Amino acid sequence: MKLETGSVDKGVVGMKRQAVLAACALSMTAGWAMAALPPVPVPPANPITEPKRVLGKVLFWDEQLSTSNTVSCGTCHSFVRAGTDARNPGRNPGADGTLNTPDDMLGSLGIVRSDSSNDVERDGVFGVLAQVTSRAANTMINSGYSPTLFWDGRATNQFVDPETGQVAIQQGGALESQAVQPIVNSVEMAHDGIDWAAIAAKLELVRPLDLATAIPADVQTALADKPTYAELFRRAFGDEAITARRIAFALATYQRTLISDQTPFDSFRAGNTAALTAQQQQGLTRFQQVGCAACHSLANDMTTDFSFRNIGLRPPAEDLGRQLVTGNPNDRGRFKVPTLRNVGLKQSFMHNGQFTTLQQVIDFYARVPGAAPQFPDNQDPIVRGIGLNGPDRAAVDAFIRNGLTDQRVANRTFPFDQPTLAGARAADRSSSLGGGVAGSGGIVPRSVLLSPPMLGSLDHRIGLDGALGGASAQLGISLTPPVGGRITPTSFVGTVTTEGTGNGVGLATLHWPLNVGAFQPGQIVFAQWIVTDPAAPNGQALSDVIRIPVFCGSYGCCVPVSASVQNPAPLCKSAQITLTCNHTATGAVTYQWWKGNAIVVNGNGVSGATTQTLSMSGSLSREGAYHCVVTGVCGGATSNTASVVVCATDFNCDGTVDFFDYLDFVAAFAGNVPGADYNEDAVIDFFDYLDFVSGFSVGC
Repeated sequence: MKLETGSVDKGVVGMKRQAVLAACALSMTAGWAMAALPPVPVPPANPITEPKRVLGKVLFWDEQLSTSNTVSCGTCHSFVRAGTDARNPGRNPGADGTLNTPDDMLGSLGIVRSDSSNDVERDGVFGVLAQVTSRAANTMINSGYSPTLFWDGRATNQFVDPETGQVAIQQGGALESQAVQPIVNSVEMAHDGIDWAAIAAKLELVRPLDLATAIPADVQTALADKPTYAELFRRAFGDEAITARRIAFALATYQRTLISDQTPFDSFRAGNTAALTAQQQQGLTRFQQVGCAACHSLANDMTTDFSFRNIGLRPPAEDLGRQLVTGNPNDRGRFKVPTLRNVGLKQSFMHNGQFTTLQQVIDFYARVPGAAPQFPDNQDPIVRGIGLNGPDRAAVDAFIRNGLTDQRVANRTFPFDQPTLAGARAADRSSSLGGGVAGSGGIVPRSVLLSPPMLGSLDHRIGLDGALGGASAQLGISLTPPVGGRITPTSFVGTVTTEGTGNGVGLATLHWPLNVGAFQPGQIVFAQWIVTDPAAPNGQALSDVIRIPVFCGSYGCCVPVSASVQNPAPLCKSAQITLTCNHTATGAVTYQWWKGNAIVVNGNGVSGATTQTLSMSGSLSREGAYHCVVTGVCGGATSNTASVVVCATDFNCDGTVDFFDYLDFVAAFAGNVPGADYNEDAVIDFFDYLDFVSGFSVGC
């Protein structure tokens, strides 16, 4: 059964905790909140269900959704900063291509540019450092109300499936339209040339949210049985297919439940006049009187009218904004009016991240001496009419900063809870310890740290830059700290040839799977590139030393469990039948042997053993199809089916059916020997003789 709109898995939502969480999430779309915000529009093609919401939450916070394993949706949209980027901003050079000039954009750090093979590629602006987006991240909180998304509104109401080209949502699909764009963007989350088939293939291999810690309670419940992504998609949509449409539907569903409507302002609007202080009430009054509410509309208490305005922040030529979408010159320099809810938690303001405090924003609008200048080209006349004196500015600041802050967002409580991402855990990040030996041109080769060092990661990568072009390079590793800026390698994990020609231009990437068992969790591994370079001492240039703290993912240091059984050769009736189940289950192993649909044996294996055997005496009743099921601490597996064939006419068990078997059977039959009960009906009679002769004529 395939239900693109999402089906409810009874085994999931039937659990008490998830039923409660579902009610909490769905209540926000049913108008149960304390404030007057309207119900969130939900497109009929993508109704909210609890399994889909949880899947969307897992996807939103999973750094494995990026090809570098370093960026999730939540990396740039953290509740720590009201749904915007909580990290220090990166600097994009803007239209003039030159850093540290007035048109620079302070955006979000993305990924190191990589080619279609996920090998590091030197970017013309950022080199081998993380690229920076050309605009600041906007909030996803309350984004379910907006008819268009992104600063320029390029994510529209109509959602077109990026794989099929078909319209999946005719109206109300802005969140779905937005969700699919960063995942394939080569600055934000993806290597060059990524497609949705590759994204789905990766999700089928990785373990959901494996890189995160401090996972929220609702997600912990959903992941308690360690499901695969395919299983999470089955629970949400009815089958295990992973598609772009379903990823978009899940992400949008989660975001539609992120409704901030419990601020002091909401309580004040509901009749609690003490919810806002006197100063905040003054700020609310002046906010409406001077024209702020003309754009940051209080109609339905949204604090935005979802329009696009040019406030004169910068000359439009630096970023045309809405004009890039509409092609209309009258839209030059216009950007989407953002919500002001929770804006007091932010550290970056405006589409270019130009301001770092709310006071700077207010001073800009009020044209306070010393504030950032306003640029008149196509500027909205409403902006030019805003005037605020000192007390007014303080009052408006108090209203916006505190009166519009939802404490659930500030305290990161459900539904605004989030895990701790690998990118935020310094103790789990690889780092450079310096050191090295210069090669050609006096240049010390440099390591490029690309991936979190999680055990079990199949796409862990380490890059090399600044080496001699066309040179051979090996990555040596050691468990002993470096001495004098170099390690003593105990082994080498790979050899690469650098790209380019000349001194210091060599670039390479080593794909180094961190197999479980190669290192102990928490172990510190030291690595260093050794580059063949005739200009270096002893012909070897050395990179800086890398400190790699390997760690287990949230699923534990496990690999997928496998099990297999070999087909035995045909056996005679008196032989002992032994089947062996070879498996990779670890820890305390339980196992079952099945014959067809019936359990033959239930048992507990020996910890550390990798085989389980089934021994049976030979008889015709033992014939059939057998398989084993094993379960350990890292999960379980079902083996293939092995067929047991009993060759009863090989009466003397010499491996050959011949006339001697006939003679031996006749002698046993004449002597009433128990083995002559050929058909195993507990009676030796002429039917045994007939059955034997019939079988003998056929052979085995």
